[in-house]
Amino acid sequence: MTDLTDLSSVSGDELTESQIKGILAQIDLDITNLVRDGKLSALNYAVGGQAGRTADRAGNLRALLDARTHYQQLLESAPSWNVNQFEGQKSQRQDLSS
Repeated sequence: MTDLTDLSSVSGDELTESQIKGILAQIDLDITNLVRDGKLSALNYAVGGQAGRTADRAGNLRALLDARTHYQQLLESAPSWNVNQFEGQKSQRQDLSS
């Protein structure tokens, strides 16, 4: 697949709550792997340096934390509905005012 030159041909639906929660879970896993020096982190790219290829772990961590903040805010800003099912019964209360 070739690289896009603009976004005019891209379309899609808004992310669902479960998709956002999945993204947050993946970011949390990537942060854990990065902190534990894991090799499964999503941001495991490296750049060339004098000592060979080195990874900017602090930069990777900052990118993951920024992404996590973004998706957490997206999750919290999504409209939500609270739906409760209530089956009301007629009250048999007596009038105590007399």
